[in-house]
Amino acid sequence: MRTLVLNAGYEPLAVVSFKRALVLVMNDKATIVEHVADDPVWAAGGAYDRPAVILLARYVRVPGSGSVPVTRRGVLRRDAHRCGYCGSSAATIDHVLPRSRGGTNSWENLVAACVRCNNLKGDRTPQEMGWQLRLTPRPPRGALWTVRGTERADPRWEPYLALAA
Repeated sequence: MRTLVLNAGYEPLAVVSFKRALVLVMNDKATIVEHVADDPVWAAGGAYDRPAVILLARYVRVPGSGSVPVTRRGVLRRDAHRCGYCGSSAATIDHVLPRSRGGTNSWENLVAACVRCNNLKGDRTPQEMGWQLRLTPRPPRGALWTVRGTERADPRWEPYLALAA
C-alpha cells in the first residue's frame, strides 16, 4: 500500500509507504486527505484511517530545477513503447542524430524504436532514410514525471496529480 504526499500547497511531492504516511499523521506533521474505506489500522491509541493521500502541515521547499533526467526507460515510457518511425512495439531507443555525428543523449534526440527500424537506420538520419518521425521528441512534463512512484497511480490520486500537470 502506497500513499501520495502533498505539499502544504497541494502540489504532489512523493509517494511513500502507508506506514511512513501513518507516522507523519500520528506525529501531526500531516493530515489525511483521502483514505482507504473500511480498512483501518489498529494501534494502542485507537484506530486510524489507512491513508491514500496526505497533506503536509508545513510547506517543504523542494530544491532542483524540476527537469527529468534522460533514461532509456523514460524514453520508452514517454513514447508509450511505440516506435517513433513505424509505430510498432518498441524495445530499444534510437538517436535521431547518431552519436557518431554529434548527437547527444537528450530528450530531443532520443526516440523509442523497434529493433527492425533501429537496425535499418543504423548510422544515418531519418531524412537520409526518407523516414518521417511520428512525433516530435521533447522533454516530458507534469507531475507524473517529477514525482517518483506515480507511474502506477492509485485512482484516488488522480485529482491531485491533475492539478500539477
